Amino acid sequence: MKYFIKTFGCQMNESDSERIAGFLERQGYKKSENMEMADLIVVVACSVRQTAIDRILGLKPKIRKLKAQNSKLKTILTGCVIKSDESKFKEFFDDVIDIKKFLGGKYLSIKPKCQSLLSAYLPIMTGCDNYCSYCVVPYTRGREIARSIDEIVKEFKELVKQGHKEIILLGQNVNSYKHGFAKLLKKLDGLSGNFRIKFLTNHPKDMSDELIDAIAECEKVEKEIHLPIQSGDDEILKKMNRRYTVRHYKDLVKRIRQKIPGVKISTDVIVGFPGETEKQFENTVKLFKKIKFDKAYINKYSSRAGTPASKLQDDISLGEKKRRWSILNEIVKKKA
Repeated sequence: MKYFIKTFGCQMNESDSERIAGFLERQGYKKSENMEMADLIVVVACSVRQTAIDRILGLKPKIRKLKAQNSKLKTILTGCVIKSDESKFKEFFDDVIDIKKFLGGKYLSIKPKCQSLLSAYLPIMTGCDNYCSYCVVPYTRGREIARSIDEIVKEFKELVKQGHKEIILLGQNVNSYKHGFAKLLKKLDGLSGNFRIKFLTNHPKDMSDELIDAIAECEKVEKEIHLPIQSGDDEILKKMNRRYTVRHYKDLVKRIRQKIPGVKISTDVIVGFPGETEKQFENTVKLFKKIKFDKAYINKYSSRAGTPASKLQDDISLGEKKRRWSILNEIVKKKA
């Protein structure tokens, strides 16, 4: 029996795919390099943006064709799926199932089948408690659940033993890891072996001086911090339910750069959020010019059903969103 996994979305979904692969191979499945040769197709979904959902819906003709050619073919959709989308997917997937039910409640404990010999993902938690108004993650992954430090250390050691040189700690908000993220970094940094530590992602409201100091002090922790701003305007940040201000963000970046010389700071930003005026967008432009991000993931807002922001009028045209995207992109390119 052969399996094929198609993954959409972020590093957390990539990590889930590795655990699904590990689970299936222990059930006797072997990996197929393409859909056509598979007996089981698993799609790991991302529901953060409508474009990701549209890409999954675009698989319908191919999956139906494959099922017509192979009556024994099974198809499963898992990952981040909101209830309002399930009926569309059940038209061509045999099962639309929560990953915790698919792999079991403690699925993060499943040994992964890592895709890369160089780097490896290590989720330290799942879920999110922040409820940003544009995001479906708390509704698809649930509230935050953290793994124990001992469990994380055990898996970390196994990954180092396997020869992985770069280990990426994952969480929707690693700063809120309930057992202490600074404590965890110091614990991992003290382990023997030839490796580097990275982590994703941070929330500005929860990044403490203790954590900044830990990053500065830990020799094996990369001096790279992904710090999503989402908007450079306080009113838009409030609509997004981000719970920090632009001043807070600027002060945070200043402290980080003072304590960690040479640090690289990247960010996420959304352009064209409902009601974003030209002046509010210009505030984001000013912030980008001041901060001089090393990298930025610039997203054009798309409404997601089931989120508070979906009740707002998506009143910025796609053409205007593209224009704003281009302006911010040019600023980042000049820094590079």
